Amino acid sequence: MNNLNDPPNWNIRPNSRADGSDGSRWNYALLVPMLGLAAFRWIWSRESQKEVEREREAYRQQTAAFQQDLEAKYHAVISENRRAVAHLSLELEKEKNRAASYREALISQGRKLVEEKKLLEQERAQVIQEKKQLQPLRAEYLSYLEKEDDWQRRARLLLKEFEDALTERQSIYCSLLLPRKKRLELEKNLLVRASIDPVATDLEMVAGLTDIFKHDKYCGDVWNTNKRQNGKLMWLYLKYWELIVEMKKFKVVEKAILEK
Repeated sequence: MNNLNDPPNWNIRPNSRADGSDGSRWNYALLVPMLGLAAFRWIWSRESQKEVEREREAYRQQTAAFQQDLEAKYHAVISENRRAVAHLSLELEKEKNRAASYREALISQGRKLVEEKKLLEQERAQVIQEKKQLQPLRAEYLSYLEKEDDWQRRARLLLKEFEDALTERQSIYCSLLLPRKKRLELEKNLLVRASIDPVATDLEMVAGLTDIFKHDKYCGDVWNTNKRQNGKLMWLYLKYWELIVEMKKFKVVEKAILEK
């Protein structure tokens, strides 16, 4: 029977040597490690290839992610720069508009100042011309005032005399001791003087004196010793006559100038 454990010369067995010794055992012993080494190298090469592929894929993904991130940042920077440029352009346009408006305002203000200066010069020339025209009138006005000084002086003296006389008359009126006849005599003399004096006639003092003698009955208290505290209506008339004297001076001058 054939020994299955010991088959005849198979193709895997090497040929016997010429000297008749069997070298298959040594050849077989060398073949097994070589096959194992070949298998290990094949497996290692395959695993290494897979590892390289994994690393390559990971690197590719990282590179793609990094590239996407860079592109996103690039687009973000571009967008930000565009917005900044647009904002700056808008601000620049606003500044240009403001500068144009300011320039127009300055030009308008300059024109206005030129016009105002021209008007001021015209008004100044007009004032100078009017001043030249008024100088003769001023001289004439002062001349008339000087002519009125005499009348004014006489009027002030007359009013002072009448003030003293009216103060004395009111004191007699308020006195319980002085006779009524003395008061009536004083009133009569004042009325005669007012009717014949030219200044008193101009002031129409007769009517005022008559009113005073008829209605001014005010007296100070019983122990009053100041004559000027008696009477009320008389002081109003004296003030009124003073104002008439002052006003009459200007009316006379005005009338003289207008009738010239």
